[in-house]
Amino acid sequence: MAGIYLHIPFCKGKCAYCDFYSVGNIKLKKDFVKTICKEIELQKEYLRSEPIQTIYFGGGTPSLLSVQELEEIINRIIKYFNVEKNNEITVEANPDDLTKEYLNGIKEVGVNRLSIGIQSFNNNDLLRMKRKHSVRQAIRSVRYAQEQGFKNISIDLIYGLPDLSLQKWEENIEQALNLNVQHISAYHLTIEPKTLFYKYYRNNSFVPPSEDESLDQLKKLIEKTEQKGFLHYEISNFAKDGFLSLHNTNYWMGVKYLGLGPSAHSYNLTSRQWNIQNLRGYIDEIFKGKIPFEEENLSPNEKFNDYLITSLRTMWGINTKKIEHEHGINFKTHFEEKSDNFLKANFLSKSGNNYKLTKKGMFISDHIILSFLND
Repeated sequence: MAGIYLHIPFCKGKCAYCDFYSVGNIKLKKDFVKTICKEIELQKEYLRSEPIQTIYFGGGTPSLLSVQELEEIINRIIKYFNVEKNNEITVEANPDDLTKEYLNGIKEVGVNRLSIGIQSFNNNDLLRMKRKHSVRQAIRSVRYAQEQGFKNISIDLIYGLPDLSLQKWEENIEQALNLNVQHISAYHLTIEPKTLFYKYYRNNSFVPPSEDESLDQLKKLIEKTEQKGFLHYEISNFAKDGFLSLHNTNYWMGVKYLGLGPSAHSYNLTSRQWNIQNLRGYIDEIFKGKIPFEEENLSPNEKFNDYLITSLRTMWGINTKKIEHEHGINFKTHFEEKSDNFLKANFLSKSGNNYKLTKKGMFISDHIILSFLND
């Protein structure tokens, strides 16, 4: 079982918080589609005939691709890879791109899951983030998707924004839950270098919330989603039973995946590789029959750290038998020794060989995970 991720680099404009690789000019879109179809062929052996369970169009803004372009790419994957019939094909989308016609079209070509980048149900916050849609368009996009028969819809929200009161954040959560979506991804704002928000921050025109305010917002999110029967299956992800993101869950479970497109990352259990962050260079090299990437072979320490970083964020947690089997007794001993203080402080819970973050532990998850990493 494996997954395929496709990075679609086009955006109508750069959001104030975003540091993902993207380009604002769509003139190269036709060339890009031809190129990524060529890369699919060039990379056909990377996953060594593993069944493909998930296909994920991320970005950038994948909903800037036409129905025909998405169909061409999906058909190309089906031609060169062993795609399971019971698959999950996700497209990330902006609300302003989702017309009834477009939604019907992408559903017809095999897309069965949507991840809609709403980010906020407050127009002032949307303007500050440089989003291109309004609250009205956000709500309408979900309703349109439901009318066209999509039964697996995720929406993205951001908390930790400046001037976001707990009441305003609670209103965001309530609106999301009232839409009856199956999945919510909620991320705390990170002020990344080279973003507009970072510029504001450096100029003292941007005041992020205090740590306590951020924790209160996360607590409110957990409380409200739990009341509606959502599983908090990863620190930033909440789903109704049966609607976990298979693609992202596979990442966290250490499953192989192939990344296609500029800046996309791949993982085959022993190494990681990533394509260059340059659309023109990517197109030129692929059409020469070369994949422009860098590669890193993973050391035993790096493999162990990867397992910690991904697994401890999930509701399944860490299994010490698995550590011993896949990484060795020394790594198991290292984990158990480090875990004692967190168990005593009720930041971790233990059941048999399984260790998980408690609700209390989730609020300092970054600190806990860093404490376990093996140098």
